[in-house]
This record gives sequence, structure tokens and C-alpha cells, in this order.
Amino acid sequence: MKKHSPNPPNTSPNSTTEIPDLSQLSKTTEPAISTRLRNPNHLDPISHVFTLRPDIDTPSLLTHASETLASLNVMSTDLACELESSRRNIALAIQQLAVLAQLLVNRALDNIAPLDEVEA
Repeated sequence: MKKHSPNPPNTSPNSTTEIPDLSQLSKTTEPAISTRLRNPNHLDPISHVFTLRPDIDTPSLLTHASETLASLNVMSTDLACELESSRRNIALAIQQLAVLAQLLVNRALDNIAPLDEVEA
């Protein structure tokens, strides 16, 4: 019979590992999330962590997006192989969404620069 949950980590009763206080995190993030949900035009403060240069051309952006989605596809497929039951189905759904998004991005790339023009 297979065990559905991993063994808990071996910890001694005198362990000094502290459990983080997530209530403080919630107090910090809740107002920002609530504001964003109430007003979609309100800037998301987290969205400014990563930025892109404004002068990057569309084909380059789409190419990088396609490669990122291909990586997500591989990672989610690998993860699904290690899971069972509903968790496996969730990982496979993520993988299928990544493939769908990659197909859309690749079609957009084809529309911008069809293969005939690239080869010529």
C-alpha cells in the first residue's frame, strides 16, 4: 500500500527552528491585494519587481515568451510524473495551459514574420 504523505522531517523536541509569524505577512499583503481586487486600475506594487526595456521588439518578446512557456511545459510535465491523483491532474492542467499559451505565442510570431520571409 502506498503512503500518500511524506514522512515529517526529523526534528528534535529541543529544536531552535522558529516558525515564521504569517499573521504579520497577511497584515502587510492584505491591504495591497484587497485594493487591487476592488480597483483593477490601481497599480499592482508587486508588478514592478521585474521590468522590461521599452525598446525591445515584439518578435524578441514573443520568442522569449515561447521559450519560457516551453520550459514551463517541461517542468510541469516532470512534476506531474512525480505526483498522483488530483495533484497530478492539476500539474497536467498547468502543462496543457502552458502548451496552449505557447501555441498562441508561436502563431503570433508566425503572423509577424512568416517562415517564407525568414528563409528568403
